[in-house]
Amino acid sequence: MAAPRLCDCDSPTLRLLQLTNCRLVRGHQLVRDDLWVRDGKIINPEPIFFDEQTRAHRRIDCQGAIIAPGYIDLQINGGYGVDFSHDKDTIEEGVTKVAKGLVRCGVTSFCPTLVTSPNASYHSILPRIPKRVPEGAGILGIHAEGPFINPQKKGAHPENCIQTIDKGLETLETTYGSLERLKIITLAPEKVSDPEVIGQLVAKGITVSLGHSAATLSDGERAVQQGATMITHLFNAMLPFHHRDPGLVGLLSSDAVPQGRTVYFGIISDGVHTHPAALRIAYRTHPDGLVLVTDAISALGLQDGIHHIGQLPLEVRRGKAFIAGTETLCGSIAPMDECVRIFQKATNCSIVYAIEAATLHPARCINIEHQKGTLDFDSDADFILLDDQLRVLSTWIAGSCVYQCVK
Repeated sequence: MAAPRLCDCDSPTLRLLQLTNCRLVRGHQLVRDDLWVRDGKIINPEPIFFDEQTRAHRRIDCQGAIIAPGYIDLQINGGYGVDFSHDKDTIEEGVTKVAKGLVRCGVTSFCPTLVTSPNASYHSILPRIPKRVPEGAGILGIHAEGPFINPQKKGAHPENCIQTIDKGLETLETTYGSLERLKIITLAPEKVSDPEVIGQLVAKGITVSLGHSAATLSDGERAVQQGATMITHLFNAMLPFHHRDPGLVGLLSSDAVPQGRTVYFGIISDGVHTHPAALRIAYRTHPDGLVLVTDAISALGLQDGIHHIGQLPLEVRRGKAFIAGTETLCGSIAPMDECVRIFQKATNCSIVYAIEAATLHPARCINIEHQKGTLDFDSDADFILLDDQLRVLSTWIAGSCVYQCVK
C-alpha cells in the first residue's frame, strides 16, 4: 500500500480534519468510517453536520489503511544510543531523542523506565525528564523498575544497588527523592513487609507492578489484594511455573483476585525473551490483561556492539542483547511495531486484538483509557495508520502528523 501524502496537512490554520477511506479500530473491531479531528481531539461528526453545518477544512484519502490508536509502551529503558538510567548528564536530550525516534515505530506515548540505580541517580534523573517533547511521543510518567527487587531474580540489575523497604513509604521517598513523576513501580512483593505500602502508592496514582521476584502465588495474591495491578515482563525474572505453586504466573488464573479487578501483565514479544508457545499460553489464559511492552534498551535502533544499561555494560550480538561477556539477556532491541507483528503471528489472534494489546490494554493498566488507547470521541487524537501487514504508514500526535513512511 502506498502511503498517502499526509504531513503537509499540519498548517497552524487547520481547524477540522477528516480522514476518509479507512478502517477504524473501534469497539474491538475494524469499522469502515471516517475519523474526524479538531483541536487535538477525536470528535463526533454529528454535531458538525447538524449543529455547526460546516465541512472539514482538509480531507485526506487514507487509501484503505487501518487507523489505530497510537501504541503505548509502559516499559522502555532507552533507545537510539540513549540509556535513561545511565545518561544522567544528558537526560533531557536523551529522552527527546528517544521520543522523536519512537514515533517511527508507531509509539505515541511511553513511560521512560529506570532500572535499579543508586539513590543519587534517581535524584538527578527523575526531575530532569521532560514532561513533553514537541513532535515526539508523549511522556506518561516514569516507570521505576527497582530497586526494591529480589537479588535472586535481578537479571541485568546491579545487585549492589538493590534495596529493601524497611521504613514504609519513607524508604521510597528517600530513594527516589520524590514520587511525583512516577507512574509505575516494579517491586518484589515478598520483599515488602509493610502491608500498607502498596495501597499508599496506589492512592497516589502509581501503578504497582510485581516483578524481578521469587514470589509464591500467595505472595502475589496478597500484593494484588493490597492494590497491585500489574506483573512486569511475565515469565522473565520470576520463578518458573510449577504445578504446586505457580508463582506470579498463577495470578493470571487466580480466584483470589478481588472481583472486578484485572491483573495486567507486560509481555515481551520480541522473538527472543518469550517463546511463541509461552505467548500463546498467556494470551489464551488471560487475554484481558495482556500488555505488549518492548523492554527496549539503548541498543534499540543500533548495530551490534558494546552499549550500556544502567550501571552494566551490554553487548548486542545477532539481534540479541546480553550482559557483556555473558549469555544473560538484558533487554530487547525490537521496536513496538515489530513486537505487535511477532505477537499476532505467534498467537494467530485477530489484528484488532494485537493492536489493542499495545494500545487499549496499557491505557487501561495505568487508568488513562478515557484519554488514550482508543479512537473514542473526545479522546486524544494520537493515532497511527497501518497497512494490512501492520507496518506503520504514519504517526499522528494531537492531530498532527509527526512521521510518515517514505517508500
